Formats: sequence, C-alpha cells, structure tokens
Amino acid sequence: MPFVPTDPLGIDELLAPEDLAIRDTVRGWAADRVLPHIAGWYESGELPGIRELARELGALGALGMSLEGYGCAGASAVQYGLACLELEAADSGIRSLVSVQGSLAMYAIWKYGSEEQKQRWLPGMAAGELIGCFGLTEPDVGSDPAAMRTYAKRDGADWVLNGRKMWITNGSVAAVAVVWAQTDEGIRGFAVPTDSAGFRAPEIKHKWSLRASVTSELVMDDVRLPADAVLPGVTGLKGPLGCLSHARYGIIWGAMGAARASFEAALDYARTREQFGKPIGGFQLTQAKLADMALELHKGILLAHHLGRRMDAGTLRPEQISFGKLNNVREAIDICRTARTILGANGISLEYPVMRHATNLESVLTYEGTVEMHQLVLGKALTGLDAFR
Repeated sequence: MPFVPTDPLGIDELLAPEDLAIRDTVRGWAADRVLPHIAGWYESGELPGIRELARELGALGALGMSLEGYGCAGASAVQYGLACLELEAADSGIRSLVSVQGSLAMYAIWKYGSEEQKQRWLPGMAAGELIGCFGLTEPDVGSDPAAMRTYAKRDGADWVLNGRKMWITNGSVAAVAVVWAQTDEGIRGFAVPTDSAGFRAPEIKHKWSLRASVTSELVMDDVRLPADAVLPGVTGLKGPLGCLSHARYGIIWGAMGAARASFEAALDYARTREQFGKPIGGFQLTQAKLADMALELHKGILLAHHLGRRMDAGTLRPEQISFGKLNNVREAIDICRTARTILGANGISLEYPVMRHATNLESVLTYEGTVEMHQLVLGKALTGLDAFR
C-alpha cells in the first residue's frame, strides 16, 4: 500500500462505506455552499442566508443527525463526528450552527421533553425549517451554571420566566429556545417559543472570533409560559450537562476539521512557495513542522474515532469527552499557529483559511467547558479529589 499524505495512518480503512459516503456528502456540500463565500462572511461578520443553509443541512440529514425518530437521520456517533469534522473544516461557525441545533436544542427536547414537545418541535428542526438555540450561559455566570440567576416561578398553571443568557449561538434566528432556569424545585429546562411576549434576542456584534455565526443575548422579561413548556424528563444540572456532553463530543471531531484545513493549506503552500531557490517544503525546519502537525492531527482524529466507537457502544464517559475536547482543541490551535508560520505574512490573509480557523478555535477552546474545567474534570477522575471548590 502506498503512503497517503492525507491519511498517513490509514484511518479511512476503519470506516464503513456508509461512513465514507456521509463524510463525502458533507464535504461536497461544504465545498459548494460554504468555502466560496466564507472569507467574505467572516470579514463582514455575518452569516447571510442562515435559514436557507439550515434547510439544506436538514435535507442532508445533518440536524439532530444521531437522534432517532421525528425526522432525524438516526446516524451513528462516528458518522455524526465525521460530519462535524467536515463542517468545521469549512468553518467553526457552520459546525456550531449544526451542533447547537442538533446536540443541544434538539437533544434536550428529544432526551427530556414530552411526546407533545417532541412532535411540536423536532420534525421542523430536523428539516431545518425551525432553528433552535440553547440558553445556559449568563452574563455573570459561565463555568458555574449552578449559580445561574435566570428564574422561573409558578403563577397558577403558568410559569413566569425572567433572566438573561449570553453568547447564545442561533439566538436571533431561533424559533424555540431551550432555556435553563432556577425554580423552587431546582433547575428546570423550558422550551420557549421565541415569539413569546417579553422575549428578545439581540445579536452580539464586534466579535473577532466565530464571525460567520449568529451569536445573541437572550433577554426574558416576565415571559409567561404554559405548564407544558417545561421539559418534564429532568430536574437539576444533569439536564444541561448531559446536553453539553453530547455537544462536546462533536467538538472533538470538529476541531480536527479546522486543524486539517490549516495543515493542508500549509502543506500545499510549502510545496509551491520558493525561497533560496527551492520550495520551502524542502527545508528541514519546515518538514519538521509539517511532521509534528501531521502527528497531532491524525492522533486527534484517531482519538475522536475511538471515542465515537465508545459512544456507539454506550460506554463513553463524560471524563473521556473532557479528555477529547481538552486535547483536540488545544492541539488544533497549535496546528493552526504552526501553519501560520509556514505561510508567513500570507498566513494572516483571508485568502487562506489559517487565521480564520485560529481565531475561531479561540472560542471553541473556552465554550462548552473551558480548558480549566476539563482539566479539573480529569484531575478529579484521576485523584478522586474534587478541586472545583
């Protein structure tokens, strides 16, 4: 067998034909619908046509991809991971759109919602006709969600919801917001129609990361909800944390997509850019950089694949998800930074994807669990001692 620079470990041999078909379909869609436009979207700080993109992603089966029923594709965890990798190879904002829709908003309703809630929301969300968002983080509360201030109080048969959520992907275009709030019974989740009186979702501007993504604040002032808006299947932090575990799994794959795109850009550049009379890829220092980047990229993909098989087998633990997110995002950022050095000044140009991926990954590094939180999750698992407080 010849050595294949794009698959040096032969990882494709671990994939079934249907896995490869899904990967290639998503890669083709991203090449056609995202890559020709993404530099302009990033530069302008917008994601135009997001509703059309959502419908196309729904037609691909990419929304709620690993969920069963209600119009969802019922794909394997590995297949979902491969889709995340290809989407983030285009841009982290596109993968975030899919991840928040499927692994957070849809998953919360699918896992914890009533049958009526599932029938009301999931088919339209799977088709991309309805966009969802997930409200957990608050302006003054990030890594300690138990300290959230958003509160829902019973008023007769209704609930009245007040509070703020911050850094919410899809918020300004969502038809439904899954909002987590304190109640007298503990933390509960609510499926909130965004046309409810008192609900607003102003878009957050002036970002230098995830610029091709809709990011919003959720503002809830005396939002009155019927009794059946609450997700009946869970009380407490295990609800939102279970959703985050599902979403973090997609990040493990997605980060390697950003890394792959940056590595491939650097590899192509090194083969063609000449200095001192020959391509820079012919110099030892450049080859050392490329070799180190390839090592971390494909080790990360192997790790993602291993964790995907564990998820499909029902044996994946939250600590293992922390292991994957911590490693893969951190290594992806390092790959992007090294790729930038190979491209030199061109590395900061939007003609190439490297700086865009690097800045996006700075957000991915801290959302859905900061580096420190995942280190402490692993530290507790390793020592049996809780260092969170």
